[in-house]
Amino acid sequence: MPQIVIPDDAPPVMAQSAAYRALLERAAVDYHDTLPASEEGLIERIAGAGVVINIRSSTRFTDEVFRQSPNLRLLSLWGTAARHGVTVTNTPGVSAFSIAEHALALMLAAARRIPRVDAEIRQGHWPRGQAAQMHGKTLGIVGLGAVGRQFARLGAGIGMRVIAWTIHPNPALGFELVSLDELLRSSDVVSLHLRLSSETRGFMGKSEIEKMKPSAILINTARGAIVDEQALLDALTSNRIAGAGLDVFEAEPLLYGHPLTRLENVVLTPHSAGVTPEALEAGLKLSIDNVWNFLEGRPTNVVVSGDGTR
Repeated sequence: MPQIVIPDDAPPVMAQSAAYRALLERAAVDYHDTLPASEEGLIERIAGAGVVINIRSSTRFTDEVFRQSPNLRLLSLWGTAARHGVTVTNTPGVSAFSIAEHALALMLAAARRIPRVDAEIRQGHWPRGQAAQMHGKTLGIVGLGAVGRQFARLGAGIGMRVIAWTIHPNPALGFELVSLDELLRSSDVVSLHLRLSSETRGFMGKSEIEKMKPSAILINTARGAIVDEQALLDALTSNRIAGAGLDVFEAEPLLYGHPLTRLENVVLTPHSAGVTPEALEAGLKLSIDNVWNFLEGRPTNVVVSGDGTR
């Protein structure tokens, strides 16, 4: 049994999970509930480790970390990497249901103006007639990964017409595929479900936002940098589009007094769409299952194999 190290469970999520308790029944674990203070600190923590279970994306496995970890055979993480003959596994799709539900909540909250109405009621007012019905409207899904597909199903479940655009179209998925231009022009709700890459950074810019209906709502639970934030601010401030529901931002955490926080037609959440007890437990369990499967000679959810192939 190789040495198993968890170097960065801070704030603790792994230690509180049923998956971790099950892990301790099968192996001794060198566990740390603080973040390594430096690259050198990470190297020190995983020195001699054969298996590392990485919890926090802020812990960076650089070239030097891999060079200084000659015994490392498996890195089980929530992310991707490719280094030095080490097998890397991840936990795909574990937050799909949680994020899709959050996208649905943002859409309905923005359409029904729930935060604004709630605030007015608490101030003694009785606002009426400010809601929009989503049944019968068109939901445009940009990106048909696990989250996009699940949100599409939820949208269809409340009676919306669902159309989709994706970088790699696959008609076999069973969704109505359209051009991006048609999606932007005809959707009442545009929801982003793309990975952040050089191709998608700034994907929703001024020209794309201007193609949307004035009554449309933009939902982003993917990554903040996919949207040109200033262009979105301009569109929301001028009522060029009706509203937005945002869980992600260009810079996080969102600073106090940020212009988005002063707009009544925006619903904001703190990059928490996938942070539910159920999603966390599923992800932690899968990261540990990946360890056992690797050690038993049947690796699962491999991003990069030990020989560098994908």
